[in-house]
Amino acid sequence: MLGFKSINAQLKAFLIEMGELSYFTSRFLKEAFKRPFEFKELLKQCYNMGNRSLLLVGITGFIIGLVLTLQTRPTLTEFGAVSWMPSMVGISIVREIGPIITALVCAGRIGSGIGAELGSMRVTEQIDAMEVSGTNPFKYLVVTRVLAVTLMLPLLVILGDAIALFGSYLVEHVKGNVSFMLFFNQVFDSLEFGDIVPATVKSFFFGLAIGIVGCFKGYYCKKGTAGVGKAANSAVVFTSLLLFVIDFIAVFVTDIFYDL
Repeated sequence: MLGFKSINAQLKAFLIEMGELSYFTSRFLKEAFKRPFEFKELLKQCYNMGNRSLLLVGITGFIIGLVLTLQTRPTLTEFGAVSWMPSMVGISIVREIGPIITALVCAGRIGSGIGAELGSMRVTEQIDAMEVSGTNPFKYLVVTRVLAVTLMLPLLVILGDAIALFGSYLVEHVKGNVSFMLFFNQVFDSLEFGDIVPATVKSFFFGLAIGIVGCFKGYYCKKGTAGVGKAANSAVVFTSLLLFVIDFIAVFVTDIFYDL
């Protein structure tokens, strides 16, 4: 009986949080198109989130390209299909691995940062002070950060894909003496318009999810330093789960279009 009550309470809390998150998202969509527009703050956040994530995304992409090629090459060699390596790696990275891995890295790097930053501002009553002074803290703090992540993540995905393909090329060059032109000619010959567009579109939704959840957790952070840590941690966990859900929906919709 106690276990049932506990599950019921957790389910109720989850549904309440989903309702609050939906309202938060609708408020963002309404505020994003209202004047005045905080262009300076938007550019500042784009720089902070994009530039400071370049190194982490680059290293992650390079390792992904190396590991994927090293792990797959022996199997393809066994079946005499090693010539398909550039095509296989290119499609895998551009379609799926690049966007989702980059989004997960940014969820840990950017999502937790937004949650902790806004959480600390809520705890120290800086957001309350902005509301009292007549400033719209939601537009200045939330809208700019969500738009910045939404705009920067696709660029980071493209960068991560390029570096991952370069890492794969290095392995093929060392193991199979494949030239740079031959490798990338095969990669681009195998890619189609239908591979690039869905991956790019879902990257925007990944960025939107990271920004919305990070800002939501931080903006409504509970009082105390423990609340700041909880906001940052829950932002990463919830965003990671949401990214997989969005990715599944994107793949499902894309598959339907392929079948038509």
